[in-house]
Amino acid sequence: MMRAMNILLSIALTTGILSGLWGWVAVSLGLLSWAGFLGCTAYFACPQGGIKGLLISACTVMSGVIWALVIIHGAALAPHLEIFGYVMTGAVAFLMCMQAKSFLLSFVPGTFMGACATFAGQGDWQLVMPSLAVGLLFGYAMKNSGLWLASWRASVLSSEKSSLN
Repeated sequence: MMRAMNILLSIALTTGILSGLWGWVAVSLGLLSWAGFLGCTAYFACPQGGIKGLLISACTVMSGVIWALVIIHGAALAPHLEIFGYVMTGAVAFLMCMQAKSFLLSFVPGTFMGACATFAGQGDWQLVMPSLAVGLLFGYAMKNSGLWLASWRASVLSSEKSSLN
């Protein structure tokens, strides 16, 4: 229990610090801070960790951006047929799930996060994609610096305990 609390506290600490930094970076670079937080969330939520998790999260989130653009531009082909947009959305959502057969596209929630960010960003993929990408990097840094801090703290406490014996 104590170890889990140490890990949680360490990740919370590094996430808090880097979230504030992300806010400044987003404003400084003209990125969407909320989209960056979706990128962070995608990394944290991905069942894989480390570089592999970062790669899977990046592939799925960015594929979601592409799928959203397919829906946006596809529905625009028949603006007078509202039902066409709904059918297209259903078909694309099916494909977004089916792509999970590929390992790098296996994190389905990441795909939907990328699509949602694109819809919320009104299809401005040139702004959404870098916001998500930098957010993914921040998510990676948040979690992994917290894990490192917890490990470092545990080793310091262990060596102190050993020196007392």
